[in-house]
Amino acid sequence: MRLTQRTLCTALASVAFLGVTTTTVFSQEFTFTIHHFLSPKAPAQTVLIEPWAKKIEAESGGRIKFEIFPSMSMGGKPRDLYKQVRDGVADIVWTSPGYTPGVFPRVEVFELPGVHNGDAKATNLAIQDMMGEIGEDLKKIKPLLIHVHAGNALHTVSKDIKYFEDLKGLKLRSPSRTGAWMVESWGAEPVGMPVPALPQALAKNAIDGALIPFEVAIPLKIAELTDFSVEMHGGERFGTATFMFAMNQNSFNSLPDDLKKIIDDNSGAAIAPAVGEAWNNIEPIGKKVATDKGKSVSQLSAAESAKFSAASATVIDRWIGEVKGNSIDGRGLVTRAQEAIAKHSK
Repeated sequence: MRLTQRTLCTALASVAFLGVTTTTVFSQEFTFTIHHFLSPKAPAQTVLIEPWAKKIEAESGGRIKFEIFPSMSMGGKPRDLYKQVRDGVADIVWTSPGYTPGVFPRVEVFELPGVHNGDAKATNLAIQDMMGEIGEDLKKIKPLLIHVHAGNALHTVSKDIKYFEDLKGLKLRSPSRTGAWMVESWGAEPVGMPVPALPQALAKNAIDGALIPFEVAIPLKIAELTDFSVEMHGGERFGTATFMFAMNQNSFNSLPDDLKKIIDDNSGAAIAPAVGEAWNNIEPIGKKVATDKGKSVSQLSAAESAKFSAASATVIDRWIGEVKGNSIDGRGLVTRAQEAIAKHSK
């Protein structure tokens, strides 16, 4: 966080901007950096980060400003983003907890197959319900929003996946350690990598396919690199990934109380539903991008989907055993997450 002081000869009268009436501008200005791993055209920036930043700037009367750095332009790798915000290298980051395996064991519950049902809004609201339970993972930063995307579809370069057995031996990009376990349960080989590395890996045939939503496929132009995309029966997804929009605690603490309130009033439950709806609404657009290019977008049969679900169920048991070592009641977390999502589902 860069803090500058300047004396204003006269206080500026309140002004209306973006539909928000701002209060008098004070002599302090706070400029915060926002760092993330996707392109400036990705929904993470256009749907979440930019509108959020503009709203804060307006409601603060210009006392808070943001500088957005996409595509890891402040340096480092995607896996470094959590450390950067924790240590104050960046004031705010948007990242995936899955890039730092083991650091967010409680948050992982929402990534597990059979927990997220394909509705980003419902899962986002469930996450808000359970912030008290997963908050232990987030003590070293100021969480602004923990959310999910609509869920993973399976995109393959040249093999049309119609049967469970079709995946045996394929190399598939997985989004997280639990995603890798799911791929293993299918008899395929997981390849972990941050999503920005995916286009090159597909182009070079280093992998046979990837687990990502259609939303991410748009900015990465995955439809140009794969011929087939498949969901489970009824549009159910192969798990999801969690994302973290977070602020350095010291940067937040540097603000006076009235500006802290503006941040808090535009965080968590205040923005979770809209962000979930936005991610849900992008999926049909991503599907159309693929079909317009002549690519196949299909769903598995109910019988084949059941095979995937049965295999993936072993991931939940594996995760429960893993987190037990951290004195976490994994089974209880799974049950409560499923119940919370069901409560918010249509």
